[in-house]
Amino acid sequence: MRHRRLALIDMGTNTFHLLIVELPEPSHQQPVTLLRTKVGVRLGEGGISKGEIAPAAFERALHTLVGFKEEIELHQVTEVRATATSAMRVTRNGPALAQAIFEQTGIRVEVIPGEREAELIAKGVRWAVPLGTQPHLIMDIGGGSVEFIIADATTIFWKQSFEIGAQRLLDKFFPDPSGVFPPEAVAAEQEYLTAVLAPLAAAVQQYQPVGIVGASGSFDSLADMQLGRLRTEAELPPRTELAVSSFQTSYQQLLSLTHEQRVALPGILPMRADMLVVASVLIDLVLNMTGATSIHTSAYALKEGLLAEMLEQ
Repeated sequence: MRHRRLALIDMGTNTFHLLIVELPEPSHQQPVTLLRTKVGVRLGEGGISKGEIAPAAFERALHTLVGFKEEIELHQVTEVRATATSAMRVTRNGPALAQAIFEQTGIRVEVIPGEREAELIAKGVRWAVPLGTQPHLIMDIGGGSVEFIIADATTIFWKQSFEIGAQRLLDKFFPDPSGVFPPEAVAAEQEYLTAVLAPLAAAVQQYQPVGIVGASGSFDSLADMQLGRLRTEAELPPRTELAVSSFQTSYQQLLSLTHEQRVALPGILPMRADMLVVASVLIDLVLNMTGATSIHTSAYALKEGLLAEMLEQ
Protein backbone atom coordinates (compact mmCIF):
# COMPACT_ATOMS: atom_id res chain seq x y z
CA MET A 1 0.00 0.00 0.00
CA ARG A 2 1.35 3.43 -0.95
CA HIS A 3 1.93 5.86 1.86
CA ARG A 4 0.02 9.11 1.85
CA ARG A 5 2.51 11.90 1.26
CA LEU A 6 1.50 15.54 1.42
CA ALA A 7 3.23 18.57 -0.04
CA LEU A 8 2.23 21.90 1.50
CA ILE A 9 3.27 25.06 -0.31
CA ASP A 10 2.94 28.50 1.27
CA MET A 11 3.53 31.24 -1.32
CA GLY A 12 4.20 34.31 0.78
CA THR A 13 5.08 37.80 -0.40
CA ASN A 14 8.76 37.36 0.56
CA THR A 15 9.30 33.66 0.91
CA PHE A 16 7.89 30.50 -0.65
CA HIS A 17 7.89 27.50 1.70
CA LEU A 18 7.63 23.80 0.83
CA LEU A 19 6.91 21.15 3.45
CA ILE A 20 6.69 17.47 2.46
CA VAL A 21 5.44 14.98 5.06
CA GLU A 22 4.48 11.35 5.15
CA LEU A 23 1.37 10.43 7.09
CA PRO A 24 1.94 7.27 9.07
CA GLU A 25 -0.50 4.45 9.65
CA PRO A 26 -2.33 4.41 12.08
CA SER A 27 -3.48 7.98 11.72
CA HIS A 28 -2.93 9.05 15.34
CA GLN A 29 0.86 9.09 14.99
CA GLN A 30 2.83 12.24 14.11
CA PRO A 31 3.56 12.93 10.44
CA VAL A 32 7.19 12.39 9.39
CA THR A 33 8.88 15.40 7.79
CA LEU A 34 10.66 14.42 4.59
CA LEU A 35 11.60 17.90 3.39
CA ARG A 36 11.33 21.42 4.74
CA THR A 37 12.72 24.14 2.52
CA LYS A 38 12.19 27.77 1.58
CA VAL A 39 13.17 30.15 -1.21
CA GLY A 40 13.39 33.94 -0.95
CA VAL A 41 11.25 34.81 -3.97
CA ARG A 42 10.54 38.46 -3.02
CA LEU A 43 7.27 38.38 -4.92
CA GLY A 44 6.33 41.85 -3.67
CA GLU A 45 9.59 43.54 -4.67
CA GLY A 46 9.23 46.37 -7.17
CA GLY A 47 5.47 46.06 -7.57
CA ILE A 48 3.26 45.26 -4.57
CA SER A 49 2.79 48.91 -3.59
CA LYS A 50 1.65 49.58 -7.17
CA GLY A 51 -0.77 46.65 -7.14
CA GLU A 52 1.15 44.34 -9.44
CA ILE A 53 3.75 41.59 -9.44
CA ALA A 54 6.84 42.89 -11.26
CA PRO A 55 8.06 40.81 -14.28
CA ALA A 56 11.28 39.66 -12.54
CA ALA A 57 9.34 38.57 -9.43
CA PHE A 58 6.77 36.77 -11.65
CA GLU A 59 9.62 34.79 -13.26
CA ARG A 60 11.22 33.98 -9.89
CA ALA A 61 7.89 32.63 -8.65
CA LEU A 62 7.43 30.39 -11.69
CA HIS A 63 11.01 29.15 -11.52
CA THR A 64 10.61 28.33 -7.80
CA LEU A 65 7.39 26.37 -8.35
CA VAL A 66 9.01 24.37 -11.15
CA GLY A 67 11.78 23.49 -8.65
CA PHE A 68 9.21 22.58 -5.99
CA LYS A 69 7.45 20.36 -8.55
CA GLU A 70 10.71 18.41 -9.07
CA GLU A 71 11.00 17.83 -5.30
CA ILE A 72 7.34 16.77 -5.16
CA GLU A 73 7.89 14.19 -7.91
CA LEU A 74 11.15 13.02 -6.36
CA HIS A 75 9.39 12.38 -3.03
CA GLN A 76 6.44 10.63 -4.74
CA VAL A 77 3.91 12.96 -3.16
CA THR A 78 0.28 11.84 -3.38
CA GLU A 79 -1.43 15.16 -2.55
CA VAL A 80 -0.43 18.82 -3.01
CA ARG A 81 -1.93 21.88 -1.31
CA ALA A 82 -0.65 25.29 -2.39
CA THR A 83 -1.83 28.54 -0.82
CA ALA A 84 -0.96 32.10 -1.75
CA THR A 85 -1.43 35.19 0.38
CA SER A 86 -1.14 38.97 0.19
CA ALA A 87 0.92 39.50 -2.97
CA MET A 88 -1.36 37.32 -5.08
CA ARG A 89 -4.48 38.44 -3.24
CA VAL A 90 -4.20 42.12 -4.07
CA THR A 91 -2.29 42.36 -7.36
CA ARG A 92 -3.84 42.78 -10.80
CA ASN A 93 -1.73 39.98 -12.30
CA GLY A 94 -1.97 37.58 -9.34
CA PRO A 95 -4.55 35.43 -11.19
CA ALA A 96 -2.26 35.32 -14.26
CA LEU A 97 0.56 33.98 -12.09
CA ALA A 98 -1.71 31.30 -10.60
CA GLN A 99 -2.72 30.31 -14.15
CA ALA A 100 0.91 30.20 -15.38
CA ILE A 101 1.90 28.02 -12.40
CA PHE A 102 -0.92 25.61 -13.16
CA GLU A 103 0.00 25.43 -16.85
CA GLN A 104 3.69 24.77 -16.14
CA THR A 105 3.46 22.49 -13.09
CA GLY A 106 -0.13 21.24 -12.77
CA ILE A 107 -0.18 22.73 -9.24
CA ARG A 108 -3.42 24.52 -8.36
CA VAL A 109 -2.87 27.59 -6.21
CA GLU A 110 -5.55 28.62 -3.74
CA VAL A 111 -5.42 32.36 -3.02
CA ILE A 112 -6.72 32.72 0.53
CA PRO A 113 -8.26 35.78 2.26
CA GLY A 114 -6.53 37.42 5.22
CA GLU A 115 -9.00 36.07 7.80
CA ARG A 116 -8.38 32.49 6.65
CA GLU A 117 -4.63 33.13 6.68
CA ALA A 118 -4.86 34.30 10.32
CA GLU A 119 -6.82 31.17 11.27
CA LEU A 120 -4.27 28.81 9.70
CA ILE A 121 -1.36 30.69 11.31
CA ALA A 122 -3.01 30.26 14.74
CA LYS A 123 -3.36 26.50 14.12
CA GLY A 124 0.30 26.23 13.10
CA VAL A 125 1.56 28.29 16.05
CA ARG A 126 -0.43 26.22 18.58
CA TRP A 127 1.44 23.17 17.36
CA ALA A 128 4.79 24.80 18.22
CA VAL A 129 3.99 26.92 21.27
CA PRO A 130 1.81 25.72 24.19
CA LEU A 131 -0.43 28.76 24.72
CA GLY A 132 -2.22 27.37 27.77
CA THR A 133 -5.34 29.05 29.15
CA GLN A 134 -4.25 32.69 28.91
CA PRO A 135 -4.65 34.80 25.76
CA HIS A 136 -1.51 35.48 23.71
CA LEU A 137 -1.05 37.87 20.82
CA ILE A 138 0.19 35.99 17.77
CA MET A 139 1.70 38.11 15.01
CA ASP A 140 2.97 37.06 11.60
CA ILE A 141 4.81 39.79 9.68
CA GLY A 142 4.74 38.93 6.01
CA GLY A 143 6.02 40.98 3.10
CA GLY A 144 2.51 42.01 2.08
CA SER A 145 0.28 41.64 5.12
CA VAL A 146 0.55 41.26 8.88
CA GLU A 147 -1.81 38.94 10.74
CA PHE A 148 -2.68 39.49 14.39
CA ILE A 149 -4.54 36.84 16.36
CA ILE A 150 -5.44 36.87 20.06
CA ALA A 151 -5.85 33.26 21.16
CA ASP A 152 -5.23 30.67 23.83
CA ALA A 153 -4.75 26.94 23.31
CA THR A 154 -8.38 26.36 22.33
CA THR A 155 -10.05 29.65 21.37
CA ILE A 156 -9.43 32.46 18.91
CA PHE A 157 -10.81 35.59 20.59
CA TRP A 158 -9.99 38.06 17.83
CA LYS A 159 -8.15 38.10 14.52
CA GLN A 160 -7.43 40.58 11.75
CA SER A 161 -5.17 40.83 8.72
CA PHE A 162 -3.68 44.24 7.84
CA GLU A 163 -2.03 45.05 4.50
CA ILE A 164 1.04 46.55 6.20
CA GLY A 165 3.70 43.94 5.41
CA ALA A 166 7.44 44.62 5.49
CA GLN A 167 7.81 45.18 1.73
CA ARG A 168 5.00 47.75 1.80
CA LEU A 169 6.52 49.51 4.84
CA LEU A 170 9.90 49.52 3.10
CA ASP A 171 8.38 51.08 -0.04
CA LYS A 172 6.51 53.64 2.01
CA PHE A 173 9.02 54.74 4.66
CA PHE A 174 12.50 53.71 3.56
CA PRO A 175 13.19 55.50 0.28
CA ASP A 176 16.92 54.74 0.51
CA PRO A 177 17.44 51.32 2.11
CA SER A 178 21.19 51.54 1.39
CA GLY A 179 21.54 53.92 4.33
CA VAL A 180 20.61 54.35 7.97
CA PHE A 181 16.87 54.50 8.76
CA PRO A 182 16.50 58.14 9.93
CA PRO A 183 14.61 59.07 13.15
CA GLU A 184 11.99 61.04 11.18
CA ALA A 185 11.22 57.90 9.12
CA VAL A 186 10.84 55.89 12.34
CA ALA A 187 8.46 58.55 13.68
CA ALA A 188 6.46 58.59 10.40
CA GLU A 189 6.14 54.78 10.41
CA GLN A 190 5.10 54.76 14.09
CA GLU A 191 2.45 57.40 13.45
CA TYR A 192 1.09 55.52 10.43
CA LEU A 193 1.00 52.16 12.26
CA THR A 194 -0.65 53.67 15.34
CA ALA A 195 -3.49 54.93 13.14
CA VAL A 196 -3.86 51.71 11.11
CA LEU A 197 -3.64 49.43 14.14
CA ALA A 198 -6.35 51.15 16.20
CA PRO A 199 -8.51 47.95 16.01
CA LEU A 200 -5.58 45.95 17.44
CA ALA A 201 -5.13 48.44 20.31
CA ALA A 202 -8.82 48.06 21.16
CA ALA A 203 -8.59 44.25 21.09
CA VAL A 204 -5.46 44.30 23.29
CA GLN A 205 -7.34 46.45 25.82
CA GLN A 206 -10.24 44.03 25.77
CA TYR A 207 -8.40 40.69 25.95
CA GLN A 208 -5.15 41.65 27.77
CA PRO A 209 -2.78 39.14 26.10
CA VAL A 210 0.02 38.01 28.44
CA GLY A 211 2.72 37.47 25.84
CA ILE A 212 3.62 37.79 22.16
CA VAL A 213 4.21 34.88 19.80
CA GLY A 214 5.92 35.85 16.55
CA ALA A 215 5.53 33.47 13.63
CA SER A 216 8.08 32.92 10.87
CA GLY A 217 10.29 35.37 8.92
CA SER A 218 11.34 38.46 10.84
CA PHE A 219 11.04 36.73 14.22
CA ASP A 220 13.28 33.85 13.11
CA SER A 221 15.84 36.45 12.00
CA LEU A 222 15.70 38.25 15.36
CA ALA A 223 16.17 34.93 17.17
CA ASP A 224 19.14 34.20 14.86
CA MET A 225 20.62 37.61 15.74
CA GLN A 226 20.22 36.77 19.44
CA LEU A 227 22.07 33.51 18.76
CA GLY A 228 24.68 35.23 16.59
CA ARG A 229 24.32 32.82 13.68
CA LEU A 230 21.98 31.95 10.84
CA ARG A 231 20.10 28.70 11.39
CA THR A 232 19.01 26.58 8.44
CA GLU A 233 15.34 25.69 7.97
CA ALA A 234 16.05 22.14 9.18
CA GLU A 235 17.81 23.41 12.34
CA LEU A 236 14.97 25.60 13.57
CA PRO A 237 13.32 24.23 16.71
CA PRO A 238 9.51 24.62 16.79
CA ARG A 239 9.88 27.54 19.22
CA THR A 240 12.57 29.85 20.56
CA GLU A 241 12.40 32.33 23.41
CA LEU A 242 13.42 35.82 22.29
CA ALA A 243 14.37 37.99 25.25
CA VAL A 244 12.76 41.45 25.04
CA SER A 245 16.14 42.95 26.02
CA SER A 246 17.76 41.06 23.12
CA PHE A 247 15.12 42.40 20.74
CA GLN A 248 15.70 45.97 21.97
CA THR A 249 19.46 45.60 21.45
CA SER A 250 18.97 44.24 17.92
CA TYR A 251 16.43 46.98 17.14
CA GLN A 252 18.79 49.81 18.17
CA GLN A 253 21.60 48.14 16.22
CA LEU A 254 19.49 47.79 13.06
CA LEU A 255 18.45 51.45 13.26
CA SER A 256 22.04 52.67 13.50
CA LEU A 257 23.57 50.74 10.59
CA THR A 258 23.71 51.07 6.80
CA HIS A 259 22.51 48.28 4.50
CA GLU A 260 26.05 46.91 4.06
CA GLN A 261 26.59 46.85 7.83
CA ARG A 262 23.22 45.16 8.43
CA VAL A 263 24.01 42.44 5.89
CA ALA A 264 27.31 41.80 7.70
CA LEU A 265 25.58 41.10 11.04
CA PRO A 266 25.75 37.45 12.13
CA GLY A 267 22.37 35.78 11.70
CA ILE A 268 21.00 38.08 9.00
CA LEU A 269 19.72 36.89 5.63
CA PRO A 270 20.64 39.58 3.07
CA MET A 271 17.03 39.54 1.80
CA ARG A 272 15.78 40.52 5.27
CA ALA A 273 18.41 43.13 6.15
CA ASP A 274 16.19 46.10 5.32
CA MET A 275 12.76 44.59 5.95
CA LEU A 276 13.87 43.71 9.46
CA VAL A 277 14.31 47.42 10.24
CA VAL A 278 10.72 48.38 9.38
CA ALA A 279 9.42 45.13 10.94
CA SER A 280 11.27 45.92 14.20
CA VAL A 281 9.59 49.34 14.38
CA LEU A 282 6.27 47.46 14.22
CA ILE A 283 7.32 44.88 16.85
CA ASP A 284 8.51 47.65 19.19
CA LEU A 285 5.17 49.44 18.80
CA VAL A 286 3.25 46.24 19.61
CA LEU A 287 5.49 45.54 22.65
CA ASN A 288 4.66 49.02 23.97
CA MET A 289 0.98 48.55 23.19
CA THR A 290 0.74 45.24 25.09
CA GLY A 291 3.35 45.76 27.79
CA ALA A 292 4.37 42.15 27.07
CA THR A 293 7.56 40.97 28.77
CA SER A 294 8.03 37.80 26.74
CA ILE A 295 8.31 36.99 23.04
CA HIS A 296 8.29 33.44 21.73
CA THR A 297 9.09 32.79 18.11
CA SER A 298 7.28 29.98 16.30
CA ALA A 299 8.92 28.25 13.35
CA TYR A 300 5.46 26.90 12.52
CA ALA A 301 2.92 29.07 10.74
CA LEU A 302 0.54 28.80 7.81
CA LYS A 303 1.70 25.56 6.19
CA GLU A 304 1.75 23.69 9.52
CA GLY A 305 -1.72 25.08 10.19
CA LEU A 306 -2.86 23.62 6.89
CA LEU A 307 -1.31 20.28 7.84
CA ALA A 308 -2.96 20.35 11.28
CA GLU A 309 -6.30 21.01 9.62
CA MET A 310 -5.84 18.16 7.16
CA LEU A 311 -4.94 15.77 9.99
CA GLU A 312 -8.17 16.68 11.79
CA GLN A 313 -10.26 15.55 8.83
